[in-house]
Amino acid sequence: MGAALRDISHNGRVLLVVAAPAEARAVAAGFGLSRDRSGPAASWDWPVVPLAEGVDLLETGVGKVNAAAAAAVRGPSYGAVLNLGVCGALPAADPPRIGDCVLASESVYADEGVQTEAGFQTVPEMGFALGPFGGAGVPCDGVLLGALSPLAGRVAPVATVSTCSGTDALARSVALRTGAAAEAMEGAAVGHALARLAPSARFAELRVVSNTTGDRSRQRWDLGSALARLTGLAAALAGSRT
Repeated sequence: MGAALRDISHNGRVLLVVAAPAEARAVAAGFGLSRDRSGPAASWDWPVVPLAEGVDLLETGVGKVNAAAAAAVRGPSYGAVLNLGVCGALPAADPPRIGDCVLASESVYADEGVQTEAGFQTVPEMGFALGPFGGAGVPCDGVLLGALSPLAGRVAPVATVSTCSGTDALARSVALRTGAAAEAMEGAAVGHALARLAPSARFAELRVVSNTTGDRSRQRWDLGSALARLTGLAAALAGSRT
């Protein structure tokens, strides 16, 4: 286990959570392992794959329901759970660039609420608590924030969406509503499940920008480079020099 993971969980066990097979392969490669798959793109009983002593990998499938269910089933036995993957950069005065790493200061639900004539209201603004955390976001654990910040070029909120921002209007709206630098589809759901079922587990979300958001025809993508950077992040977590 590398220095970035050492001593970050009270029981010494760390779970790295990804959504998609390509992300799983990238993370496994950072630990010097092959992640060959056969059959369906996801294993729906959510097996964990050992990466190193005390470190396991979990592939959830894409989206909030898959992520929350997998975290609920597998996460509570771990002292720290880190959601890794790629993300889309949201518009800002200084947006992250493709290949940049973003550590979520909090993982924020972007579209849990109601759209009204006056604007968007989050579930907490409607008068309902989402979970044992304030507002619509699950904060990064302070110990993980300190341990992982050196690996990230940006520490900022990351939005968790059900509908990715494929128009300029939606990308601007998500950025303004959440203050997020990037968006993905699982982080808040993973953190939410842990907050309810394993409140002593430490949670963080760490992502690499693979694309811009906004009008789909003008988006820029470099998934290959983002996955290569994800492998590099995993190698840093593993303590590898490669």
